[in-house]
Amino acid sequence: MTAPGAVAAPDGSVDIGVAWHHGDPLGEQRTAQRDAIVVDRSHRFVIAIPGDERLTWLHTISSQHVAALPDGKSAENLSLDINGRVEHHFVQTDLGGVTWIDTEADRGPALLAFLKKMVFWSKAEPRDGNELAVLSILGPKAASVLDAVGTSAPVDVYDAHALPGGGFVRRMPWPTEDSFDLLVPREHLAAWWTKLTDAGATPAGTWAFEALRVEAVRPRIGLDTDEKTIPHEVRWIGGPDEHGAVHLEKGCYRGQETVARVHNLGKPPRHIVLLHLDGSAEALPEPGDPITAGGRAVGRVGTVVNHHELGPIALALVKRNVPAGTELVAGPSAASIDPDSIVDDNAPQAGREAVNRLRGK
Repeated sequence: MTAPGAVAAPDGSVDIGVAWHHGDPLGEQRTAQRDAIVVDRSHRFVIAIPGDERLTWLHTISSQHVAALPDGKSAENLSLDINGRVEHHFVQTDLGGVTWIDTEADRGPALLAFLKKMVFWSKAEPRDGNELAVLSILGPKAASVLDAVGTSAPVDVYDAHALPGGGFVRRMPWPTEDSFDLLVPREHLAAWWTKLTDAGATPAGTWAFEALRVEAVRPRIGLDTDEKTIPHEVRWIGGPDEHGAVHLEKGCYRGQETVARVHNLGKPPRHIVLLHLDGSAEALPEPGDPITAGGRAVGRVGTVVNHHELGPIALALVKRNVPAGTELVAGPSAASIDPDSIVDDNAPQAGREAVNRLRGK
């Protein structure tokens, strides 16, 4: 927020405390497609977990397969409740004997409290790790910017390596193909911002980051999820190789029964889609607003943002049986589902086919 031209997020935003944009929010998005932008995401809550058993312990209480996560590797992960509903989404990186977790600012304290409660006798010591702060650099020239400041860009998705002076850089699969997170010492945050912008990265705000994330149909917990969301509804199924957050071939963890049952025998009741909104409406919907079809409730609105090419768009959780061509109303705006955002999940599951064979069908 101390950078020249930085504009604060509007009241009520989940991104309070960092820049919403730097004077040209749509131009910042265009720059991310052809060059490189840097976004301050230092409001992310960071947790550090040292201890010899940190990975095997975290493996038992989360949805991802991380028991043998190699040094210098990252993964997306979830904490589920007993019914398989998503409570926390986080990104973790293991480096130099410490697992670093970053998550949403408003959910971080609760996640840290849960982790501390679950330690018992394991050799793991979760603590506040907010001595590190998150910057994200995006765009086809992002790697060149990193090279210019003296750190090579990780080649493979979820790879990470240490930064000179502390912290690390990791490659992410979203919101664009060329996306990197830098977790830098908080006292050096401004210095890193200056280094990256001096090396050619254009200052950008969370508006640009969110527009690219929505375009990529990547959910954000608390905005694109509600208290009933299960991982299958928001594309969090799959190990790190599939850029998911739920590994389907790991041992017991809280909520696993629901995950396995839906994967093998059922279908999720809703799915996440991209909505195109009527830009001529007097107002745009807000996260949590109902979506209706013919007066019948069929979903809820998630993140809403103006995109530099697509106009006003949103993510939404919509009932699976709603066809793409259905005329929808999202809050005060007419809306339509982008058909390219629908993932075909109508293939028969292995569990259902096995049941049918036993029944002679």
